[in-house]
Amino acid sequence: MSLSRMRTFIEVYRQRSISSAARSLNLTQPAVSQHIAGLEVAIGRPLFERSSAGVEPTLAADELANDIGDKLDAAEAALTSAKARSMDISGVLQVVGHADFMAEILSEQLLPLLESGIKIRMNSGDGALVTSMLLEGHCDLGLSAHPVMDNRLKSEKIFTSRILPVASPDVAKRISESDDFSAAIRSEPMLAYNLELSLIERWLKKNHISADHLTPSVVSQDLRAQRKLLCKGFGWSVMPEFLCKDQIARHELVEIPSPVGTHDIHYYLIWLPGALRQVRVAHARQILLNKMQG
Repeated sequence: MSLSRMRTFIEVYRQRSISSAARSLNLTQPAVSQHIAGLEVAIGRPLFERSSAGVEPTLAADELANDIGDKLDAAEAALTSAKARSMDISGVLQVVGHADFMAEILSEQLLPLLESGIKIRMNSGDGALVTSMLLEGHCDLGLSAHPVMDNRLKSEKIFTSRILPVASPDVAKRISESDDFSAAIRSEPMLAYNLELSLIERWLKKNHISADHLTPSVVSQDLRAQRKLLCKGFGWSVMPEFLCKDQIARHELVEIPSPVGTHDIHYYLIWLPGALRQVRVAHARQILLNKMQG
C-alpha cells in the first residue's frame, strides 16, 4: 500500500467527502476515487458508502484509520521537518487565536520563526472562528482555550494558567468584607468574555454562586480591555493569571478570595493534518510545540 493512497484514505475519512479531500490534496476527484478503490482491492473490503452528504466510513475504514491515522501524521511531520532543515521556508504563516493570548504569550515565541524568514500574520478570533478558519484553509495554525471537538483537526496543549477572580483593591475589599459574599459579588458590575460568561460561569459554580440573571456590564473578547477598566476601579472579572499578575504585583488589581477555589485554563495549538504537508507550517508547528511545551 503506497503512502499516497494512505494519505488519500485518511483525508477522505476525516473530511467525509471525496471532493473536499481532493481539494485538500490538490488531486482530481477521479484520482482520489482511484486511490480508495485501490485500497479496497488490497484489503478486500469496502471502505466507504455513498451518502447524500458525501461518504460514510465502514467498520473496515474505522479500523484502518485507528491503525494508521496518527502514525501517518507523525511520519509525514517528521519527513517535512527534515525537509525544513535543508529548504528555504520563508513565506507567510497565517495564525488565528485569542488576541490577548497571542499578544501576551505567543508573540515572543515567534522570534525563531521570524528570524528564519517566515512572515507572521496574526488574526484574532474566538474558538468557533479558529475552527472555521483552519477548516476552510484561511489560516495555518490556531490557538484556542477551547478543546478541539472536530475530528478533522488535531491539537496539543501548549500552555496552562490559573484562573483568578480580580478587581481593584477597593472593589475587592468591599466584596470580601461583606457578610454575604455571593450577594456582594453579584451586586458589583461584571466584565465578561461573552454573554455566555465563559471563564466566569465555571468559577461561579465551583464557589456555589448562582449565575442566574447575571448580565455583564462589559463584554470583550480581548481581556486586556477589561483589565484596563478593572484597574480604574470598575467592576470585577475572572481572567487567566498571565493577564493580571503584573497588575497584582503593582497593587493595581488584587485577587478576590474564592470561597472554595479557582481552576486552570488550558490553551491548545491546533492544525489541520493536511496542512503539515507544507514545510513552513510543519516547521512552525514543531518550533512552537518545542518552545511552549519545553
